[in-house]
Amino acid sequence: MNLRSLALAPVLAFALALPAAAEKIPLNEISRYLNGLKTVVADFTQVNPDGSVTPGRVFIHRPGRVRFEYRGDKTLVLASGGQVAVFDRKSNTGAQQYPLSKTPLSIILADNVNLARNGMVTGHGERKNTTVVTAQDPQHPEYGNIQMVFTANPTELRQWVVTDDAGKRTTVILGEMQKGMAIPPSRFSITDEAARRQ
Repeated sequence: MNLRSLALAPVLAFALALPAAAEKIPLNEISRYLNGLKTVVADFTQVNPDGSVTPGRVFIHRPGRVRFEYRGDKTLVLASGGQVAVFDRKSNTGAQQYPLSKTPLSIILADNVNLARNGMVTGHGERKNTTVVTAQDPQHPEYGNIQMVFTANPTELRQWVVTDDAGKRTTVILGEMQKGMAIPPSRFSITDEAARRQ
């Protein structure tokens, strides 16, 4: 599975005004924070497995829905109804589709994020005043993992790195997040997008 296809994956540095020292954020606080995110809109920068960089805009509606719009081409990645659909710039006949459950991004799009679940977190540490959590589906570690980077006070998701089932890494670095916005359900409709592109 190609996570340029998923978007939904050291890398680009991001400049943040951080305190001189920070302790790692507890897993229960990170779970609480992720469960509190209902809708998010943000610009992002994606670092693809081949090292190329693609900017775009992401729309998240938890649980289970995300839309990645890439600037400069017609590539679009949608997750909705338990499926991920990848519309690339060359195709107007439909999209590649596969189950969201087979992608590590499903962990943060879950209805109830519980990072304390046995076998889910494989890494939890502090790095350069950020908390880094690596998680996987404990039932299917072969699907890959997601490494999430958070800052504290208040807790904020800053980036994630998805390592897919082929070992390819895709990094998504988030800009300022707008939370709690109303996002029309049609933005996440795979069927509507397919019809629009025909």
